[in-house]
Amino acid sequence: MTRFQKNSIASPSRAAQQVSLGRLEFRLMQILWSRGESNVRDVIEQLHRPLAYTTVMTTLDRLYKKGLLDRRMPDRAFLYSARLSSQEWERRRAENILAGFLAGPNPSRELLLSSFLEAVGEHDAVLLDELEKKIRRKRRELFRRGQS
Repeated sequence: MTRFQKNSIASPSRAAQQVSLGRLEFRLMQILWSRGESNVRDVIEQLHRPLAYTTVMTTLDRLYKKGLLDRRMPDRAFLYSARLSSQEWERRRAENILAGFLAGPNPSRELLLSSFLEAVGEHDAVLLDELEKKIRRKRRELFRRGQS
């Protein structure tokens, strides 16, 4: 997915709620993932483009309200930090995309699976082998649980 498309995840505090990130929100998350805990001024310095202090402050507050950031106020300004690592966020975003396709009608499911296999096969044959092993492992696990 490109940066310009909406990015969705399930919020850790509200598992059923979808959270969409705009371009600026996503960029601020990237800054916090790379820098760790930061105040508004620290984040602005990393943006490399002029934005008003209040714009960044409001956007960080919105991310906090969406459950993506933690914040604390040791002095006069909030310090923000990401609640999820970038890897956790990417995983949840991918899970939501897949869940949306799998919840759809059968043609949607088949399209997802065939497109996924085609893309993996074109880009990484080793990954295709790993996928096959993971499928076998998952089937064994489901069989042991009595879900097959």
